[in-house]
Amino acid sequence: MRGWAMGAAYAVALGGMALAAGCAQWPGLGGASGSSRFAALQTMCGAETDYGADAQSVYSALFDAYVAYRHGKLAQADYCAFENGIATHYRMRMTGGPDAQRAWADYFNAQRVQAIDWRAQVDPTLRGG
Repeated sequence: MRGWAMGAAYAVALGGMALAAGCAQWPGLGGASGSSRFAALQTMCGAETDYGADAQSVYSALFDAYVAYRHGKLAQADYCAFENGIATHYRMRMTGGPDAQRAWADYFNAQRVQAIDWRAQVDPTLRGG
């Protein structure tokens, strides 16, 4: 678990560095606030979802998938399926009890790992081990 957590933290840090380095050419990622960048990622595929306390984690997953999309690893349809799947599962979490919360956590953790894997395939800084 420590390796995954370190990988996730590293990916988030790299995302921040990339933004600071001038990724304004990427659609929607040049905004001044993180919420506008998050909204831009979500609107690529449709409506926005309010993720509440999970917003930062979801943003990290969507950003990693977006990097893979921008580098040709994912088609836009695949990116949108990824994003819409997260939104759908999050909404199901909101309507259920403890079992729905557990199901959301399990689903989202698997999606987060997938996003990091996609990004690692196109971002050499994530392949160092």
